[in-house]
Amino acid sequence: MDHPDPPEAASRVLPPEPRSAASARRFVGAALEGAAPGLADTARFLTGELVTNAVLHARTEVEVGVSVHAGRVRVRVTDRRPDRGPAPRPSPPYAGTGRGLALVERLASRYGAEAGDGYKSVWFELWTEGPPPPSPGWRTGTPPVGPVRTRTVLLVDVPSALCSASRQHRHALLGELALAAFTGEDLGVPARDLDAARDLNDMISAGLTAIRAQPSEAGLRSVSLTLPADAAPDVRALRRVLEAAEEAARDELLLMLPELPRGRAFQDWLFDEIVAQLSGARPTAWTVLPREPEVGSSDLAPWDVSHVAAGRLPTIAADESNRIIAANGPAADMLGWDADELVGRKLTALIPEHLRERHTAAFTSLLLTGRTRIVGRSVPLPALHRDGRLLPVRLRIQTQETADGRTVFVAQLSPRAATSLDASAHGARHRPASVPDTRRGRRSPAAERGPRPQGAGYDLSALDRLSLLADTGAELSDTLDLEDGLRRVGRLLTRRLADWCAVDLFTEHAQVERVCVVHRDPRGLRPEAYERRLPPVSEASRGPLARALSGAGPLLLTGVPTPGQAVSELDRDYAELFRAFGAGSAVVAPLRARREIFGALTVTRTGAARPFTEEDLSLVDDLVHNLALGVDNARLYQETRSIAERLQLSLLPVLPEVGHLRMAARYAASSATAQVGGDWYDSFVLPNGDTAVVIGDVTGHNLDAAIAMSQLRSMLRGIAVDRREPPAEVLHRLDLANHSLYREATATCIYGVVKGPAEGPWELLHSSAGHLPPLLTTRDGETRFLEEGAGLLLGMDPEGPRGTARDALPAGSTLLLYTDGLVERRGELLDIALDRLRRHTADLAREPLDTFCDELLIGLGADSTDDIAVLAVRPTPPA
Repeated sequence: MDHPDPPEAASRVLPPEPRSAASARRFVGAALEGAAPGLADTARFLTGELVTNAVLHARTEVEVGVSVHAGRVRVRVTDRRPDRGPAPRPSPPYAGTGRGLALVERLASRYGAEAGDGYKSVWFELWTEGPPPPSPGWRTGTPPVGPVRTRTVLLVDVPSALCSASRQHRHALLGELALAAFTGEDLGVPARDLDAARDLNDMISAGLTAIRAQPSEAGLRSVSLTLPADAAPDVRALRRVLEAAEEAARDELLLMLPELPRGRAFQDWLFDEIVAQLSGARPTAWTVLPREPEVGSSDLAPWDVSHVAAGRLPTIAADESNRIIAANGPAADMLGWDADELVGRKLTALIPEHLRERHTAAFTSLLLTGRTRIVGRSVPLPALHRDGRLLPVRLRIQTQETADGRTVFVAQLSPRAATSLDASAHGARHRPASVPDTRRGRRSPAAERGPRPQGAGYDLSALDRLSLLADTGAELSDTLDLEDGLRRVGRLLTRRLADWCAVDLFTEHAQVERVCVVHRDPRGLRPEAYERRLPPVSEASRGPLARALSGAGPLLLTGVPTPGQAVSELDRDYAELFRAFGAGSAVVAPLRARREIFGALTVTRTGAARPFTEEDLSLVDDLVHNLALGVDNARLYQETRSIAERLQLSLLPVLPEVGHLRMAARYAASSATAQVGGDWYDSFVLPNGDTAVVIGDVTGHNLDAAIAMSQLRSMLRGIAVDRREPPAEVLHRLDLANHSLYREATATCIYGVVKGPAEGPWELLHSSAGHLPPLLTTRDGETRFLEEGAGLLLGMDPEGPRGTARDALPAGSTLLLYTDGLVERRGELLDIALDRLRRHTADLAREPLDTFCDELLIGLGADSTDDIAVLAVRPTPPA
């Protein structure tokens, strides 16, 4: 039986101003003078939270009433907005705002809300003795004032963690704008727009908090929002207000930092969906929109530290303080650490000393401006090994969100002389199942069809079966990354054929690795935890997986394996997988190509679905045939890619040591091709003491180009050392030799000679065979392309005229030779690309040469579809 409300001992009406929260706390403290200190303090604290909510969200005068009766304290906060009911939302402990109702729920003995004609009251009670009656909760039961026509907006595939982070950020920004408005500070936001924005944001946030979802993949939710049918102008006002707030944050006028790119992209999608659907458009899922590289559709499930530990690729995660919070074994092994030793260290421990200051500046700039240079892109740069060595890697960083809305920076490192196939062979583990399809502008077949309800029968027509076979092949052919392709196929199969599936592959050492486990509804199951090195296939192995790995199948399992039936360790591991995920029936089939068995596919349905039958075996057999061909092609590609790059790197020279010249060079293979081509650089000391510098590029991206490049380089060295002639004559002789030996090969090349005594002055004599002009950058940042001495490509006309140019090299200036992969971009004018190069070198003019070269690759070489070679020379007089 509920207790009647005690009569109020005192009440006070307060204006809708920030100072009213403090006034309310003082008023309640005075009214409860003499009460138990714990009760009085808790009542004061909770009153301040409720009054703050009323000031921010109701924006009317606030009445605070307090009473004490029979040992219980009751506080009531009333405003004049009955249409705006309390909307509790989950907030992490570190959140600066939005915790008021959650704190009341946690600290009060009872709480509730009520609404009537022209008012709404929120109250709480504190009891000292005996258990209180149940709390009524926050529902007021009163509809909005006046007739309001509403429409429902369906948001499809809402990424829960990103949604939570975006909601927290919006509330914090609007709260700061409201406080600025109270103090009279003008941030360029009209009061009417701010009020409309705050009201609509509260409605949207309340709807996103009360998620109504069917089971789906990877933490996705489809959310229904009920909004006024005429809310589109308010959405536009909210967008304008948030844009102004973001600008103020970038100008450091607010305490909040700007939103990161993923948060901005999600917010744009959210507002676009609301406006479009209010106008009658159909929903568009978050997961199928094209993304910029720094956004991606990214991991749709909340990020968790276990994702890093389970990852097969070398992976490191850092927080917003630039501190490592997770690292996996492959990353630690690559860098010479134990994974546990890395956790807690600053990220700069893995960054070469010459790049640390610039990394810190870039990281700070990202947080202060919300803009990034390298997030979401494949960037060639060096990493620092524990023993001091520099490791050439390709780095890809993505921002992700934890379940409570924090942002983490997840970096995957790909050694430029290794691939994910090498990682598999060394027992590394797979990345988590939440890796999304980030192909820009392309809807995956699974996304177009939407999730299949739990327990569906999977009745496939003949057309459906053909479509599944075609889509499986397409998923593998659309990517050259084996792990990504298997993950895509797994998501496809678990939407249209099975409840979960697993792929097990032999490594090059005849061990078995479970490289992919995908579940249609993985919540609470953590499929990635089962992706690991498996026990060996022994003579005692008699289970379904062992039989499939020996070539039997496809096998129909109507009774799933049990641990009691297992003989070997491999059989027990397989039975444990079935026990963990549940199964009513399954098919396991070998992956076979070129008369070789290299793995097995398991597809499984739970007891709620129609079981597999003999009729399904032919479909699975066709599927594994497609899958096996795709896996075989991907493995061959990765093997070729690794061999090609090692060959390419072996052909690059060690730069000579010349006392008065500082030199640095970099080579980065294409992020898109098989990593073999004809780019090269060279430098050597001539018999007379002068220093030769060379850059070149043989046409093509294949083994023939690499072979031609190595032979041209050798011929050029021989001619230059033997003849000691001007650069134009050396290139002329090289062209003649090339024409005699390789009539089909064409190449660009610059051959230059740096002349001058140790103390200077110095000059460059050079000749160009169709190559991009050298760039000279003085110590003061002045830039000039050295365009004289240009001639035809090698292989075009061996008898054509060639000239030698002569240019002074000032002390401390930087001469840059480079290949076209550094500057050229598809669809862009070359003049624009070269102007961008000039701006970069001007900014780096005084940097050490290692920093100069690495920053050029970071700034200009990300995602390059061509190989890049650079050679930088800086004449430096003796100290």
